Amino acid sequence: MEITAAMVKQLRDSTGVGMMDCKKALAETNGDMEAAVDWLRTRGLAKAAKKADRVAAEGLVGVATAGTKAAVVEVNSETDFVARNEQFQNIVGAVAKLALDADGDVVKLGEMPFPGTGHSVSAELTEAIAKIGENMTLRRTQTVSVSDGVVESYIHNAVKPGMGKIGILVALESTGDKAALSALGKQLAMHIAAAQPQAIAPDELDQDVVARERAIILEQVKESGKSADIAEKMVEGRMRKYFEEVTLLSQVFVIDGETKVADAIKNAEKDAGAPIKLTKFVRFALGEGIEKVESDFAAEVAATAGVK
Repeated sequence: MEITAAMVKQLRDSTGVGMMDCKKALAETNGDMEAAVDWLRTRGLAKAAKKADRVAAEGLVGVATAGTKAAVVEVNSETDFVARNEQFQNIVGAVAKLALDADGDVVKLGEMPFPGTGHSVSAELTEAIAKIGENMTLRRTQTVSVSDGVVESYIHNAVKPGMGKIGILVALESTGDKAALSALGKQLAMHIAAAQPQAIAPDELDQDVVARERAIILEQVKESGKSADIAEKMVEGRMRKYFEEVTLLSQVFVIDGETKVADAIKNAEKDAGAPIKLTKFVRFALGEGIEKVESDFAAEVAATAGVK
C-alpha cells in the first residue's frame, strides 16, 4: 500500500512522533493507522512523544577536541538525577564528538548517525526518553577552530571528564610555542567561566543590547538634572565602564586580579615567542535562557486529592 504524506501527518498529529518514525510505522503495518500507533507504542516512541512538552532544563554540557578544533554541546533532561545516569552521560560524550563535524548546526547534528546503532542522534535520544522516562533535548552546539595555534576547553563543575554544568572553548591563533599557548588558553577559559563576558570586544556585542543599555543610562542621567554637555559625558563614562565589565579583553583577569585580559595576552607573547590573537570563545551554561516552571508539589498533591 502506498504511504502518503497525509497519512504520515495524521499519524504524527495523533502521536507526536517524528515524521520518519511515523512513515516507518505505516510501512511496517501496511498503512493501518491503529496498528501503526500500536507499533510505535510497543517501541516506546509514542510514550516518548508524550513527554516532549515537559521542560528540560537540566542535563549536561559536553566538550570534545580534535587537534585545532573543538566542539561544545548542551543536551538537556528534566532532572539532575538523569544527568548522573551513565547511559545519558555516554550519549552526551558521543554527541560531543560527533559535533566536531556538525560545524555548529544542531539540526545537522541531530541527523548524524549515532555510533553503533544504525539510527540518528535524534532517534537515540528518543529511545533514551522511552527507556529512562524523561524528556531530553539536543539544544545547541558550537565549534571553534584555528589554522595555527591552539583550541582549549574547560568544564566547570565536571561530573566526569569532558562534561558538566558549564563548558568553555577558547581559540588562540598564533605560530608560537604550543605549550605556552595551551597554558594561556586554559587560564582564559577559567576566566570566561567565572567572568561571563558577552563578547571579545565592544564591536562584537549585540548592538540592540548596547542601545538598550545606553537608553537606560541616559534616563538615569536625565533624572540627575545635569546640563546636556555634562549629561553626555556621564553617559559616555558609564558606557565605557559597561564595556569594561562585559567585553573579555577589557575585563580584569581573574587569575591575578589586576591585569586586563588584553594585557595578559600581550604578556604571554613573550613566553610563546610570537603574537597571539584570541579569535573566538564560546561559553555554554546549562539551562541558561530556558524558562523553568516552578511547581508547588504540596499544592499539586492537594489539588489531586481535592483538598482546598
